[in-house]
Amino acid sequence: MPVMTASSSKTDLQPGDRAPDFTLSASGGRTVSSAELKGKPYLLYFYPKADTPGCTTQACGLQEVLPKFEADGLTIIGVSPDPVAKIEKFATKYGLQFPLASDEDHAVAEAYGTWVEKSMYGRTYMGMERSSFLVDGQGIIRNVWRKVKPAAHAALVAEAFRDLSSGA
Repeated sequence: MPVMTASSSKTDLQPGDRAPDFTLSASGGRTVSSAELKGKPYLLYFYPKADTPGCTTQACGLQEVLPKFEADGLTIIGVSPDPVAKIEKFATKYGLQFPLASDEDHAVAEAYGTWVEKSMYGRTYMGMERSSFLVDGQGIIRNVWRKVKPAAHAALVAEAFRDLSSGA
């Protein structure tokens, strides 16, 4: 049974806010949690669906820069509403080394304000907004990106993390 918990009812998170706590089951048989990340900066990025074009572009872009991020102490965690089995296949297919977490009940997405009403072809439905949160070692959100463009994501994160690391 997957582990999925989140705390916080705030959904309009901004830089300077405390990041909501979370614990999620993830690819590679891992569990990821904010408690385990205490004292370490991390990127929590939310994506709509594993193995779709935009999500693949975004994940592979982050995988490409992962060695640099890891060397600089940044942990990357992807979060989607997909079940663990589906994200496991996605991670394996593209050689993704960072954890992809399953948020099937949307608790973490709701805490971060990324489970939103969407519209396509005149139909409205609830779904994951492609968003990212750069969190410092004290659990404070330093950058928020909403409606992320998959191809540009890794470069935006790299620049923001460079600024965070240098104290800018």
